Amino acid sequence: MNINEIPTPFYIVYESRLRRNLQLISEVSRRAGVDIIMAFKANALWRTFDIVKEYCRDSTASSLNELRLGRELLGGNVHSYCPAYTDDTIDAYASNSSHITFNSLSQYQRFGARAKKAGASPGLRVNPHCSVIDTDIYNPALPGSRFGVSAADIGDALPAGVEGLHFHALCESSSYDLQRVLEAFEAQFGHLLSQVQWVNMGGGHLMTRQGYDTDHLVALLTDFRKRHPHLKIILEPGSAFTWRTGDLITSVVDVVENDGIRTAIIDASFACHMPDTLEMPYKPLITESLDDDAADGLAYRLGGNSCLSGDYKGDWRFARPLRPGDRLTLEDMNHYTTVKTTMFNGISHPAIVLATMSGDCKYLRQYTYEDYKSRMS
Repeated sequence: MNINEIPTPFYIVYESRLRRNLQLISEVSRRAGVDIIMAFKANALWRTFDIVKEYCRDSTASSLNELRLGRELLGGNVHSYCPAYTDDTIDAYASNSSHITFNSLSQYQRFGARAKKAGASPGLRVNPHCSVIDTDIYNPALPGSRFGVSAADIGDALPAGVEGLHFHALCESSSYDLQRVLEAFEAQFGHLLSQVQWVNMGGGHLMTRQGYDTDHLVALLTDFRKRHPHLKIILEPGSAFTWRTGDLITSVVDVVENDGIRTAIIDASFACHMPDTLEMPYKPLITESLDDDAADGLAYRLGGNSCLSGDYKGDWRFARPLRPGDRLTLEDMNHYTTVKTTMFNGISHPAIVLATMSGDCKYLRQYTYEDYKSRMS
């Protein structure tokens, strides 16, 4: 099937790009001597897992659904972290996880022994209070954060039985951001490292982004391991696995103009199908548009096909007027996109397509009225 034969809207994932990222991550893991596992919170497109598990079988889960997905479809170890476990969930987490991280001392005191008895290695999430993220909604180091335990609350010794420490303070960050966080972590928690077996450095390591200094990352991790040779080091990036591996292909269905503003209405929705563009917020690249610094061309907003007033982004500039039927490629829509979509307004959900190494396209999933109906009953 040719890409131009597929009706819009649809997400498309490129196998060649996915393998490129997986190969880079595997090479960093090998060179640095650390475990790099996949975080489902950024992408849980399990129909691509046959490709992923050629390179990586271990994962991290923050819900029982993610835990089950990792066990069943990647088949490796699952490292679990949840802000709060309950009597109803702890046994399922503990019996199916290789590692389990507790968010607070009270959670560990309540469930730590139970988890260890079930075979999971228990750890404690700590907060190094080092903020390197500009967007508050994604910043776990904000004052008053509910995530992790401060060094002052732990003191000189960890509670008996804690086998690991976990920190997560990055979001699509560089190795130099990690360096700052790691310095804060060692300054505050270094006296505890002889008491544990592993350190999980969380996610946000965007090592597949163009310009990321992977040599610096490898050196940083290698030096840390030399200082603490007894520790197993774990990284759990999300976006890095599927960064720039897929797009959302949509079509213009109408063009309206009010108060001198041209809006091209598309057959997809920012609110429903690209929610991070509104949450972060950011303006995605469009392949068919001119460069952002272009002075010529015609300016358009894009409006989503929902009744939410704020379902739009822009402006972009185009070399010619947009018309109904024009296809637009919204780039990099495979991470933190498909996992966050909604069926608000009952808008048709984009299909998901895989472009194989040969260039052929095949459907991974098509959505119907029954998918919308079944969610409401």
